[in-house]
Amino acid sequence: MIHLTGDTHADWMSRLSSDVFPEGKGMTKGDYVIILGDFGIWQDGSSEQYRLNWLDEKPFTTLFLDGNHENFDRLYSDEFPIVPFAGGMAQRIRPSVYHLLRGEAYTLENKTFYVFGGASSHDIRDGILQKGDPRITIWKRDNAWGRTPYKLFRVEHESWWKQELPSESEITHGRETLDRVGWKVDYILTHCAPLEIQKMIDPEWTQTDALVDFLGEIYKNAEFAHWFFGHYHTEKNVTEKMHVMYKQIFRLC
Repeated sequence: MIHLTGDTHADWMSRLSSDVFPEGKGMTKGDYVIILGDFGIWQDGSSEQYRLNWLDEKPFTTLFLDGNHENFDRLYSDEFPIVPFAGGMAQRIRPSVYHLLRGEAYTLENKTFYVFGGASSHDIRDGILQKGDPRITIWKRDNAWGRTPYKLFRVEHESWWKQELPSESEITHGRETLDRVGWKVDYILTHCAPLEIQKMIDPEWTQTDALVDFLGEIYKNAEFAHWFFGHYHTEKNVTEKMHVMYKQIFRLC
């Protein structure tokens, strides 16, 4: 059994509680809930450890893609081991919580899933600031007091990481995996969407980058039954095969 949901931003205790997701009580560790990016590993503190342990104790196994709001200093460190998982490689966060890696293909419930996380942050209109920049204190204070328009900024290594976009080697690996499976899979799971699909969600959303271009290449050349993604904080069947998800928890199979 596999369920999908969109961005949790570290609030998986609300999303996957038994009250909200009663179906989880009837699942086993051989069943999966997949979060389509922005899972939300942030601080290495007692609160986060408690919430990760809570998730690990659920009856099912949780899998997640990375989005653009993850602590990549931790995800790309040696804190969490990379291990074989479901025909590919994944990062073990807890015994039943795994990070699905970019450009990997997995076999779950006899179906093939191609995964590629990441996305460009779009809430950074006022820039990426370095820790210690005095504007951080000023803008947070003024925003709280309502004296200035809301500032959209992020702080590097605190709330923004350059690894939100893939490296050339990750894209190369993603192509090599698609070559290995003949560019044919049952499902594609990403956080971001190809530009053509972004425009269907919002005609003014025309942000492009190396990841968006690569996803466009996949959209044009791959054979797949369905493609699910998050990031856009909405729920919509964009086409018969392209689906954006947010808070809904959908049973795939």
